[in-house]
Amino acid sequence: MKIRLSSLAACIAAGAVACPAFALDFPSRKPGLWEIQTGDGTGKGPGSGHTVQQCIDAASDKALRDMGQGMGKDMCSKQELRSDGGKLVMDSVCKIGNTVATSHAVLSGDFGTAYRMESKSTYNPPLMGRAEGASVMEARWIGPCKADQKPGDMVMSNGMKMNVLDMAKNRPKKP
Repeated sequence: MKIRLSSLAACIAAGAVACPAFALDFPSRKPGLWEIQTGDGTGKGPGSGHTVQQCIDAASDKALRDMGQGMGKDMCSKQELRSDGGKLVMDSVCKIGNTVATSHAVLSGDFGTAYRMESKSTYNPPLMGRAEGASVMEARWIGPCKADQKPGDMVMSNGMKMNVLDMAKNRPKKP
């Protein structure tokens, strides 16, 4: 299975950003169905981006932030979030296997209708053959969740549906 580096960086950044342990509280998202597009920001080439839909309510949004906090504690030696001119700026240093990823991300938007995150990372030693990467994540609220969806449901771009909260409950606990 090949994982796109930009998608990996976006997921790591999204998980790290979701941490409520920062001195500055990360905004909650509006309950309902969100469409989230990730890519390298160029929009060029095959597989340059992925789109998922995610159904959330207040409790599942908090649970996802809490999951991000747990990932951040395990993987990251540095996580800083600050407000700068109406935007959120995040700097992190995280370990992915044997690689140290140093990332800088800027988030903008109101989190009620839309938000955007631009991230740049360096990898030492290179991760999957790359020493640096960039990603863009754009999310927009598209309305209420569909009738067959429950909070935590995520529909991948290939149509596969999973519930990330159920998956987290079934994950083995660390000793």
